[in-house]
Amino acid sequence: MSTIEGATSGPYCYPYPHPAVTTDVVVFTIREGRLQLLLIRRGGEPFEGHWALPGGFLDSDEDLELCAKRELEEETGVAGVYLEQLYTFGRPGRDPRERVISVAYYALVPSEKLALKPASDATEAAWFPVADLPPLAFDHDQIISTAHERLVAKLDYSTIAFQFLADTFTLSELQEIYETLVDAELDKRNFRKWALALEQIEETGELRRRGRHRPARVYRLKHRDRVDVIR
Repeated sequence: MSTIEGATSGPYCYPYPHPAVTTDVVVFTIREGRLQLLLIRRGGEPFEGHWALPGGFLDSDEDLELCAKRELEEETGVAGVYLEQLYTFGRPGRDPRERVISVAYYALVPSEKLALKPASDATEAAWFPVADLPPLAFDHDQIISTAHERLVAKLDYSTIAFQFLADTFTLSELQEIYETLVDAELDKRNFRKWALALEQIEETGELRRRGRHRPARVYRLKHRDRVDVIR
């Protein structure tokens, strides 16, 4: 097989520019009754000192999702969370260094797994309410907006909100997560009937007391590591 004119070497070397590829991760959690996300403060140019999403460049022999997980852990210390590919952002000029295409992911983290350890090229990592974000580097405001829209849309047809749950929980705690995400109060009886009918949770046999209320039954997820479509 002949090579294309202008190729450097090998049968499949083409005279076209090769954009750099990065992954960026939008990490959501619920803290203090509010939907929040994780940002890192950049330690180098461009946008040194600005807040940004965790992320970085893809190695030439690296899988996209592995890159997202690696960068997230390196820059924030967060690992072992549910990740889902979101969208690809490739507008020319989105990165002043060169032509960069970013494959974005979003992650949902229970509030009990929030030990942050900023490292790599991040000087700081912190949680911010989605409704009150600082100025951001690159086009990360657009990535966050897209991730938030996707998360809210999937509430209607999937169990994605269950990823915010701790290992064990009460039905009241599950309802509070949904009320935070939809920003509305839900009917207690109807919500519990709906949640149990999904057959996604099971009783642990334990009871949990909160305040002066009578002890509530404690549940756990049947399938922690997956998100199911619901009818």
